[in-house]
Order: sequence, then C-alpha cells, then structure tokens
Amino acid sequence: MRSFYETRLGRSYVTTILSHSIFGLSGKCRVPGDKSISHRALMLGALSVGETRIHGLLESDDILATVSAIISLGAKVTQLEDQTWQVFGCGVGGMAAPSDVINMGNSGTGVRLLMGLLAGQPITAVLTGDASLRSRPMKRIMIPLGQMGVNFSAAEGDMLPLAMTSPTELMPITYEPPVASAQIKSAILLAGLAAPGETTVLENIATRDHTERMLEHFGAEVRIDGSHSGGKKITVVGQPELIGRPVVVPADISSAAFPLVAALLVPKSEILIEDVGINSLRSGLLKTLVEMGADIIQRNKAGAKGEPVADLTVRASRLKGVHVPAERAASMIDEYPILAIAAAVADGTTRMEGLAELRVKESDRLALIAEGLRGAGVEVEETESSLVVHGIGRAPPGGNTVNSMNDHRIAMSFLVLGAVSDYPIRVTHAETIATSFPNFRNLMNILGTDMRIEGDTE
Repeated sequence: MRSFYETRLGRSYVTTILSHSIFGLSGKCRVPGDKSISHRALMLGALSVGETRIHGLLESDDILATVSAIISLGAKVTQLEDQTWQVFGCGVGGMAAPSDVINMGNSGTGVRLLMGLLAGQPITAVLTGDASLRSRPMKRIMIPLGQMGVNFSAAEGDMLPLAMTSPTELMPITYEPPVASAQIKSAILLAGLAAPGETTVLENIATRDHTERMLEHFGAEVRIDGSHSGGKKITVVGQPELIGRPVVVPADISSAAFPLVAALLVPKSEILIEDVGINSLRSGLLKTLVEMGADIIQRNKAGAKGEPVADLTVRASRLKGVHVPAERAASMIDEYPILAIAAAVADGTTRMEGLAELRVKESDRLALIAEGLRGAGVEVEETESSLVVHGIGRAPPGGNTVNSMNDHRIAMSFLVLGAVSDYPIRVTHAETIATSFPNFRNLMNILGTDMRIEGDTE
C-alpha cells in the first residue's frame, strides 16, 4: 500500500479538461466518501486496540497519503473487498518512529491532524508535502502543540517541511483557537488523548464535529458544553484505551456540491444524490442554496455511526442573489468556490463574508474564484475577506481558461460553470481533482455533462 501511494504521488502528468454546455442532467449517483471523516477514521483506528473496519472510505490521493502515514507509524492497513478497509492499530501512545520522511502530498487536513496524532507519540517525525502544501501555514497547529511540550523545527515561515519531537508525557492545555478551524481543534484533541488529565478547546464559532463524534464512537470520554460564547467548550479526558470500531463513511457533502449545483443551473435537470452526510455543522451550502431558491428535497434521513445522512433530490431552479453572513463560513468553508458559480448564474447580487480562510487553502481560493469568474464574463468585487458576485441571471459567456493552481475545488467548480456557459471553459492542472474526487469527470458525464480531456480522441 505504501509503495502504491508513493508511485501515484511521484508521477508527473498534467491534465487539461474542456467543459462544454449541455442541456439537462438526469440520473442518480453516490459521490465518494467524506474526506474529513475518512482521515479521522483511519487515524483513530491507528490509535485504537484491535480491528477497525471502515466502509465507504474515500480512496483519493489525500486519503492514501494518510494510509501511507499510519502504516509508516506501525499500523496495519488492508484494503478488502466491497469498499471496506481494515485497520489494526497501535493504541494511544504506541506508535513507532517512521523510518523515512512522511509525505502528505496535497493534504492540508491530513498533515494537520497527523501533527496532533504524532504529538502523543514519544518519537521524532519529519513531515513534508507537495509545493502547494509546503506553502500553507502550520504555525496555527505548532503553537498549541508547542504549549503541550512538542518541539518543532520548521522551514522559513513555519511551513513544511518540519520536524517534530514529542515528549514522553504531554501537558494538557485549555486553548482558544484564534480562528474557527476544525483542523486546529482536532489536532489538539488527538494530542490530548495522550496527555494526563483533561485537554480543552474553546470555540467561539462551532466548527464541524466529526472528531468529537468519532472519539466517542471509539470509546474516549468527551464532554461538550454548548454554552461557551455562542460556540462550544470541548474536553477530552486523556489516556483512554480506544477500541477498534466499525465506521461507515457517508458520501461527502463537499463533493456532492458539484453535481448538485450543476443540476440547479442546467435547465431541465433532475438528479438524485444518495447517502449524503448532512451534519448540521457542514450543511451551510444547502441552507444558502435553499435561500437562493434551490429546489432540493431531503429524503430517507438516517444515521451512519453517528453521522446524519440523507438522499438529495435536486431539480433545476432559478436562483436569486443573497447575503451569506460571516458566521456561516465555518459550516461551508470548502463550498464557497462552487457557491460562487451558482451566484454567477443567479439573478442579482450575492455577498459572501468571513472568507479570509480561503486565502490559505490549497491556493488563494478567493483570488482564483474572482479571476475565473471575471474571465467568464461575470462582474466580481473582492476584498481580503469577502466576495461580491453580480449574478447575470442567465448563462455567462465563458470561453476562458482557468488555471486551477493545483486546487481541486477550483478545478471542479469551473468545470461545472462550463456546463452552463455559452462557450466551453478550459481548466488546466485538473489532475489535482484526484486528491478528493477521483471519478469526478466520469460521474458527471454519466449524469449528462460533456467534460473532455484535452488531446483525447474519445
């Protein structure tokens, strides 16, 4: 498995995709498993005693990076049949020092959560990633873990590559992150598993709670107080014995967003997206689209090992511009690129606020969204933390080339815009889509889009 992942990571190729306008999407689909939950299931399985079976794991480059990482630390991972993966863990504090540098590719979530996991192992590890990941900030994780006793040596600007050495015993802390970030919270809680006593994170704005749900599922003692300043106070009791558990990964709402918005924008469309995770702390996009006039119906609501899921029926809709307040950003931070596409076709102005975090994602997403929309003929206003899209109420001209800058969500968003534009939109470096949605083009084309790899004779 390790050599398989490293072979994929090391190969050099560039894919350009042309997305042509179409008329009417139809059918049903299930998008890949949730990326956030997949990372956490693997890591908590690695920290547990006994067997963890994970069904529906996202098999993307980002997740394979996490698979490779936990194998290098001593966990045993096997890919079984029927979309099931098996993990035999090492227990809290039981991992071994890796024999080589851990390369997390393009995975910001993976590397930041892994830093929390490594903080609880009395070892030294060196972490790196691709050019994009090496440009992303790590100080926000280094500060709280440093307070717990971890020593770091990082590249200039507190970026990757970095070496971290953990003490034989961590110090529990109470920490209030300076920004709303599930990655910061999760890294601290994972580290807190190895610290004696109680480790607490104070959130002024509640962020996605997959880590808390899964910690409880694996047997950790977690206390959640929802009265903290409109946010939450989350406490984990350290040094538990986690027990391997089955995990069912729901379909990723962040991936479902692309066929969903495509169906809303392309006339005469109706599709069904199955088993989508609808965690209330992740569903800000659904709320916003409904406010814009989207015809989205949730059916067959159920629970998948602590995570709520539903089937989504989506029909083409005439959307209108809305105001998206800053306090909603934490519940839809990854969905702003595709929301901006919906806003471009909507009738009227959509104002999105609280977007500073988009500056430090896989790319400066805010700048790339604005640049791509202007190139497609849409008027956009951009500040350091906001975006205003003046929707034109119809298909935009398109006809432009968008350099995704190795950002999977930028690539997929503008391919969706191409499906409704007057002229095709060309997206370069589309190979990056494999980090989260390996079968994106195939799934979208089955539903009815016309996305062609440049140079293919198909």
